[in-house]
Order: sequence, then C-alpha cells, then structure tokens
Amino acid sequence: MALAWTSSASSYSLTSGLYILLVLLLLGLNSGICHGLGSFGFDIHHRFSDPVKQILGLEGLPEKGSVEYYVAMTHRDSIIRGRHLAASNNQSPAPLTFANGNDTFYLYSLGSLYYANVSVGTPSVSYMVALDTGSDLFWLPCDCNNKTCVPSLKTTSGQEVNLNIYSPNASSTSKKVSCDSSNLCDPKQCPSNNSDCAYTYPYLANNTSTSGILVEDVLHLITDDDQLKAIDIPVTLGCGKNETGILLEGSAPNGLLGLGLDNISVPSTIARKGQGPNSFSMCFGYDGIGRINFADNGTSEQKETSFTAEPSSPSYNISITQINVGVNVSKMEFNAIFDSGTSFTHLTDPAYTFISKIFNSKITEKRHSSNSQLPFEYCYDLSANQTGYMIPIINLTMKGGEQFYLTNPTELFPTKVQGGYVYCLALLKSTNINVIGQNFMTGYRIVFNRDKMVIGWNPSNCEDLVPTGYNDSNSNTSPINPSHSPAASPSSLSLSPAASPALSINPKATAPSSHSPKLKAFTCAIMILFVSFFAITGIFLNGFAPNGLLGLDLGNISVPSTLTRKGLGPNSFSMCFGSDGIGRINFGDNGTSEQKETSFTVEPSL
Repeated sequence: MALAWTSSASSYSLTSGLYILLVLLLLGLNSGICHGLGSFGFDIHHRFSDPVKQILGLEGLPEKGSVEYYVAMTHRDSIIRGRHLAASNNQSPAPLTFANGNDTFYLYSLGSLYYANVSVGTPSVSYMVALDTGSDLFWLPCDCNNKTCVPSLKTTSGQEVNLNIYSPNASSTSKKVSCDSSNLCDPKQCPSNNSDCAYTYPYLANNTSTSGILVEDVLHLITDDDQLKAIDIPVTLGCGKNETGILLEGSAPNGLLGLGLDNISVPSTIARKGQGPNSFSMCFGYDGIGRINFADNGTSEQKETSFTAEPSSPSYNISITQINVGVNVSKMEFNAIFDSGTSFTHLTDPAYTFISKIFNSKITEKRHSSNSQLPFEYCYDLSANQTGYMIPIINLTMKGGEQFYLTNPTELFPTKVQGGYVYCLALLKSTNINVIGQNFMTGYRIVFNRDKMVIGWNPSNCEDLVPTGYNDSNSNTSPINPSHSPAASPSSLSLSPAASPALSINPKATAPSSHSPKLKAFTCAIMILFVSFFAITGIFLNGFAPNGLLGLDLGNISVPSTLTRKGLGPNSFSMCFGSDGIGRINFGDNGTSEQKETSFTVEPSL
C-alpha cells in the first residue's frame, strides 16, 4: 500500500466557496439592473458577481472584465463541453465514470488530494470522496458524530456546511457483509461466519485508520459517451463509524475511494461484474482539475511500462532505468510506486541526490536561505520584477525504454517581501521507498491497466482526448502552473502504501494570486467543485443532479409547465441576465409589447 497525505495547517476549515451553491439556490437580492415585470419570481446571481463575493467574503475570484475572468469562464465552458472527450475514441464497451460526472478536483486544504463527487445508495446520496491509487477500500463516514468523523466543514466566515453521512438503514439497496465474505473482517470480532464483518483499515500516516462494518450498496455510474447510460454497480464499502488521525484533520473528510489492485477495490469490482476491462485512467490537469474513467484502456498513442504487484502489498510498482537532468545522464535501476494519494514525489538515494545536485548546478538564482517551514531542500529566490526562471528538463526512462518527462517539478511560494517569490524543486528525500506523486503526474493522463499489468501515459490538458505532445527539445517556454503551491508546509506528509535542455517558467503566470487565471486559489477550486458539478450535472436528465436542479424545459413535468397547469399564469417565463452578474427570473411572464420576438420549434423526439 502506498498512501501519503499532506496534513493541512488549516485543519478542515473551508473557504466560503463551498457555500456559493446554497446562495445561488436560497438567497434573493435586490438588483439595480434587472427588474421584475409584474409577475412572480426571484433574483439569480452569477457566481462571480459582487453581491455573491460580498455576502460570502470570497477572495480570489476574478474581476469581471479581466483576462482572468474570461479565462475562468471559458475554462468552465470547456469542462462542460468536453467532459466526455477524455474517454477513449470508439472504445467498446464505453468507459464508465461517476453518475455526477468524470471531473476530479485537487484540494490543498483538504489534505492535498484529488476528489470526485460520487453517488451511492437508494435513494442516491452524493459524497465528496478522495481518490487514492495507493489503497483499496472504498469507505464513507457512516452513522458517526463529530468525535468519530467529520460531519461538517467550517467556512472562513464561521458558517458550517453539513456533509452527507452514509447510513445503511437509509438505503433500500444496502446489505450487510458477513464475516465469511471478505478477508478484511477482523476475526476477533467474528463469533460466527454470519456475523457482521467488522473491519479496521489502517493507513501508514501516523495513527490514521477507518473502522466500522463492511456493507454492500450500489455505486451509481454512467457510460462516458453520448448515451450516458446509467449503470448501477453493487460494491463493497466500509461503513466508517470511527475515523482517526489525519482523517479527522481534513484529509478525506467525506470518504475515500481506493483504486488499488485488491479484489475489494472499485476498479476490480467493475471488471468482475463484466462492465468492461480491468483498467482505469486518471488525468491530472495543470490547474488542479482532472478526470477519472473506469474500464478505460487509454489510446494506442500512449507510452507504457509494466508494473509488478507484490502479493503481500499489491501496488503500481514500476521500474526506472535512467534519469536525465538536462544533458546529464545517470543509468540506475530502481522501483517506484505510482500513487495519487501522495502529493509530492519521494525518492531515495542515489536518485534523489543525482536529480537535486544536477538541478541545483543549473540554476542561476540565489539559493534560498534555510527555512524550516519549507519542506524542500533546494529552493531559490525570485526578485519582485523577475518574469521567469529556467530549470533543466528532467525525464525518467522507464523499463522498456519509454521516457516520462516532468512537465514542471517545481513549486512556487510567495515571500514576505512584496511581490517576491521562492521556487523549490518539489522533491522529497525518502529513506525506504520511492513514490511518484501527483506533482510528477501533472499534465498527463495516466492509465492503470490491470489486465495487461502496465501503466500508460499521454500528455493531456484533461479537456480533450488528443495528446498535447511531449516537449523533448533543448528548450521550452511554457507558463506552467505549479501543480499545487501550498500555503503551509507539507512537512507532515507521511508515506504509506540554457546550454542544456531547460524549461522556462513564468512566475507571474504561475504564482498563486487573488486573480489566478488557472483558478489555483483554494477558494476557486472548492467553488468549482460544487458549482460546476451543479452546472455540469444539469445535462443529465435522469436524476443525476446531486444538489438539485430546476428544469425550465418544455416537458409537462417542468416548473413553468406545472405553474401553468395549476392555473397560476400563462405558460411563459423570462430570465434577465444582468451585466453585473445579477439577474431575475419570472414565471407567468409574457414580457412587454416592445420586445423583439422570433419563433422556436419543438422536435418531438427532444
């Protein structure tokens, strides 16, 4: 097992971005731009509008009219348009993903993990679970309280947002797992084979575990194609009644979905149920937004290397045969684990020393003075007016000969000096195990093919299928966003299961700022997690919107149709879209005699 998390100094405090969806649904404000027209209605607010920012005390949202604003908007649109393009072309059967969509989100303040919105049970309930390739168990907080799990998250303004807590009794499809059904059952708590399967699942992070009973319930999936066919998979999951360690400090507060090799994992279960090949993919975007697809073999263009699985602790264990740092080459063979549950890559010597020493020799900036708050050994000062820095290209040669280029192995930190930054080689020294963490996977779609026992990779922006291409030239200019610049030291991260080739990094484009075009501020990330899920799930008309959706279409079941059928006014409604992001919606509203009009047609099939 290879699982590692960064314990955030902010514990499980959330920014107010999480609260934005509730405001959109529940609050009404007076608008000076859009006015009601004599019918009944309420205000609607754009998530970047000033009132929303003022109410929630949000910082880090782009100003309307700024370049960052339009980057944010077009990025969101591309997510909606391209959510299914990350799946393989013409793959049969079609890859699967979660019913709420294939988007994943990196959240630093929730343990530096990638999260997805999954739905479980009958009726379906949604949970924001962490994704971890270094463990196997899928578990949810279950019938617990604030002493044994995390039932709510606190915003910076003091508001509490309740998280869904799983309860077997509330799901008609939930079944208890007996002691003779799983090797995870604690024999000390199994007086008979028919007893409930009690488990304790430890992680290597200090004093961290989840315990409870195993149950079976349905995980709601869809085909990741134009059909969006609903597929319910019965899976074994942990009813986590007691969490300890970093699970109570913000990491995976609402559950964790293990993607390991054991039979109990979700990918193994999907394959065992005959729903596709035993393979899945994860895409790690530069902006912290990614994708996940099950039953996905990837593409014929991807690079591949084999992995081995130790019977005692199966993991995605690959072999590296050579390291290139600029023009410097070292042939060395060692094993490393690909682990999405580890934020930063950990290497033992001699690999760590070779990379860090050669990297250091190629850097022209002044070495940053020792700072115990920075977890990385090699850091460098950037002046306030510096517009870029050069770093040597690093690539790893895998067993079989394919090369894995690191898109940007550095992290950027603001300093106390106005406008100044420090950048670090985001590599940590390990004494016993090598782990390829999230930061080295950034910019790639990684395929974990368990049928063929290979890991595949293709450069990807996580928005479309076409590979973005490798950069193996002698130099490269790219304003790469540092994968996850932390605001606090991840020193408590605990392991568990120019003459030379160079990258040119633009710190102004990559710095974590209040108007980051890459939306790397945590406020924006958590906002996107919930608001874009709300918007994106609106395309699903089969009950997959986890937080509710008000349909305004032409069907008899829609709200406008219902209001008319109840005799509350004409079958017409209006929406006003204010230039300040504040709007109005009114039902039973025919508009005015001055308005321009055009006819629309209705396709019977639609």
